[in-house]
Amino acid sequence: MLDILVYEEKQQAAAGETGPCLEYLLQHKILETLCTLGKAEYPPGMRQQVLQFFSKVLAQVQHPLLHYLNVHRPVQKLLRLGGTVPGSLTEKEEVQFTTVLCSKIQQDPALLTYILEGKKTIGRKASREATASLREAASVRDKDRPHSKAPDSGTCGAWASNTQLPAETQEPDGAIGESSLITTLIGLCKSKKGRVALKARENLLLLVSVASQAAATYLVQSSPCCPAIVEHLCQLYQSLPSSLDPADIAALEGISWRLPSAPSDEASFPGKEALAAFLGWFDYCDHLITEAHTVVSDALAKAVAEKLFVEILQPQLLHVSEQSVLTSTALLTVMLRQLRSPALLQEAVAFLLGMDQQPAAPEDSPRTLCAHLIRHCDHLSDEISIATLRLFEELLQKPHEQIVRSLILCYLEGRPYVARGSPEPESYEDTLDLEEDPYFTDSFLDSGFQPSAKPPPAPATNPDGKTAVTEIVNRVLSLSFLCLVPEEAKTSAFLEETGYDTYVHDAYGLFQECSSRVTPWGWPLAPPPLDPHEPEQPFFEGPFLQMLFDRMSRILEQVIGDLMQRIQRVPQFPGKLLLVRRQLMGQVPGEQLDHQTFLQGVVVLEEFCKELAAIAFVKFPPHSPHLHLSKPREGHV
Repeated sequence: MLDILVYEEKQQAAAGETGPCLEYLLQHKILETLCTLGKAEYPPGMRQQVLQFFSKVLAQVQHPLLHYLNVHRPVQKLLRLGGTVPGSLTEKEEVQFTTVLCSKIQQDPALLTYILEGKKTIGRKASREATASLREAASVRDKDRPHSKAPDSGTCGAWASNTQLPAETQEPDGAIGESSLITTLIGLCKSKKGRVALKARENLLLLVSVASQAAATYLVQSSPCCPAIVEHLCQLYQSLPSSLDPADIAALEGISWRLPSAPSDEASFPGKEALAAFLGWFDYCDHLITEAHTVVSDALAKAVAEKLFVEILQPQLLHVSEQSVLTSTALLTVMLRQLRSPALLQEAVAFLLGMDQQPAAPEDSPRTLCAHLIRHCDHLSDEISIATLRLFEELLQKPHEQIVRSLILCYLEGRPYVARGSPEPESYEDTLDLEEDPYFTDSFLDSGFQPSAKPPPAPATNPDGKTAVTEIVNRVLSLSFLCLVPEEAKTSAFLEETGYDTYVHDAYGLFQECSSRVTPWGWPLAPPPLDPHEPEQPFFEGPFLQMLFDRMSRILEQVIGDLMQRIQRVPQFPGKLLLVRRQLMGQVPGEQLDHQTFLQGVVVLEEFCKELAAIAFVKFPPHSPHLHLSKPREGHV
């Protein structure tokens, strides 16, 4: 039959004409008969053959067939047979069939509403519009064939049977009907056969990216497209074991919707496959939102935010169970890491930070999710604190101005941190007074640490006005170390590869990345001048910075406060400290030492101070003459 139909079409003199064989196929409902046999699997294996025949007819016959009711009806019946039984023997043929339909829709987006109608139509209005358009097409076709007699009457009969859908399929205006193509594709997306699932996902992506505004609107308003996609996402999330280790969640990388299975070279852990399946489908949703028509993109992003973020994640983030908070925070962090689409990022930002842009007052109780998450950063459980800090770290790396503005900038606008009525210092050197530092106390000096009587001299300036980079770095580093780490606790000078230059190059690269990210936001290059007559307001840095400063101050209290006294109680302290540094760098095999945790803390504190100094150094304007960095030595970043 297929060969006859293709041969007949090639013999037609005028394009678009239907030959007697095609008209016979349509009038005698041959396709419906085949569909019935395929549904009944009579004889056995008939469904596979019918699916292949339909795919080839629709792909190879150039005459538009999907508008005919006697084609449309069996197509819908075949679609309802597909994607419903996991592991079906006809999955390959089903996905080939949907591929042909999606390619036809891509060629003619007007077909989308017609194919997606399924068992029902979207209402009498849509039916009347479809009927009118088909009648118009039929009349045009009849004008093109005035010489045809007998075949013409048969063709008119075929078109007439297509101009009015059965009365029992109609329903009131505005009702949303079943969409077999969508449900079939999503069912095939769940296939255990990788190629079948991948092809189904590509077909669904093709469907949602149609350029037609009307087709995209129909897809959102009159099909289960967005709810079905998000429902599967929520099902995968809820199937995750509650005992997932946050470290395992953070370590699982390389998950893509094209390769949803976990990489085989990574260590296995309970729930790994379920986690990989969820992250793969989340990545697919993110990709759909990126590639889809704007109407579909916005609707799908809102559906993900409402069903996954608000209805499932938010109660877990606010739960009294520490395990629930820990697992949900780690999962949200890895989702943010994968997220790329602007529409879904906007919804995620609104979910985490809220829509209210008004700065919070110091006395405000935590009412929003953001306020609760900031409190989790300083939780009694160190695991929850670290997991939530990682969440904010991931959030701050996203290219969205509202994130930085809500957490930090809204509290700094207007420069309320600068005292009114006093002249601004001309240089940082004028403000240095180590005696006012809270950690530069008499007890600290009495402990054995004796700094220089005064800060290091100002860096020398070259004849061309450029300050030597090394002198600036050394000055910043020496000022940082002066108030934090005593000389007896420093070991980086004994190892050549542990100098400051690695941190400087890392920090400079990060600074350049941040600068390029904020460039589109149009920030001013210089702070606005202060109005000396403006009344001074009490300065509040905001809950986020307050939390960070509180944690940093406690770090200094718990390490720096009695560091020298504890050093005195560790025999052979310099040698052991140097050995621990080499162990942390992987230069020597690890061995258990007395006071090992304390020694590791001292090394980490020194590196932390060097990193802070490097960050402070690179914060010059991008084209500043101060930033003439030489290339790092081999083996350095």
